[in-house]
Amino acid sequence: MSKSAQTDLISKGQGFIAALDQSGGSTPKALRLYGVSEDAYNGDEEMFGLIHEMRARIAQSPAFNGDKVVGAILFERTMDGAIDGLPAAQYIWEKRGVVPFLKVDKGLEAEENGVQVMKPMPDLDSLLDRANACSVYGTKMRSVISAANTDGVNAIVTQQFDVAKQILAKGLMPIVEPEVTITIDDKAEAEDILRDAILTELDTLADDQQVMLKLSLPTNANQYKALVDHPKVLKVVALSGGYSRDEANGLLAQNTGMIASFSRALTEGLSAQQSEDEFNAMIAGSIDGIYQASIAG
Repeated sequence: MSKSAQTDLISKGQGFIAALDQSGGSTPKALRLYGVSEDAYNGDEEMFGLIHEMRARIAQSPAFNGDKVVGAILFERTMDGAIDGLPAAQYIWEKRGVVPFLKVDKGLEAEENGVQVMKPMPDLDSLLDRANACSVYGTKMRSVISAANTDGVNAIVTQQFDVAKQILAKGLMPIVEPEVTITIDDKAEAEDILRDAILTELDTLADDQQVMLKLSLPTNANQYKALVDHPKVLKVVALSGGYSRDEANGLLAQNTGMIASFSRALTEGLSAQQSEDEFNAMIAGSIDGIYQASIAG
């Protein structure tokens, strides 16, 4: 596996990053939307087994390949699992040409100053070592901003970049994800504070270091153009954040240089009850729509 080839694909590839990293809290909802009710499984093991089957089904679909999907974010249990007999990260890179990332955060603290910072990650170094052993290229970690509170936003961004430096030290590419809640009244103001805080933190990186950014689709088109163009940013990707796929695609197309990293908007319309032909046609349509929006900007 060539990390330089993966970097080139993320940097120059025409496509988007699939988010297949639902955690324990979001998995029941993801399964319900997929047509699997909570009475269809008993306990976490069965639940995670079913969501792994859904992810594997997506990864094995003919449309899921590096032509339109340049990367995929995996949940830890997905990384530890297999797809078609191969370790999951190895499968999506070697068989599908899709760059593997790993979700590494352990959830969120209670809200303070209008934000939720990440919970401590005392075992992060060992997880990063496992990720390297599993041929993972990079990581993703999420915080949440629910108010235009300068102290809160600065705290989130500082924490994100502190952890990003720990990830860079292990030779992995961090995706920094300070998500702005799309329903808040002061969203545009929060995005101004966020952009400026990220620009400040980017200046603390070494000249040879880069990060990726995963940001909510902004209220104002090209809000993050200064980040898209920054030499220490490999790529800026957008999360759908609760918008429907059509809404998210429309907003994404207005932002030059940003590509998608959608989860629920990617799996919208997929069902466990669909035949393989129906499923593959649906995921192909979803992938194509998100791809077109990603390259339109």
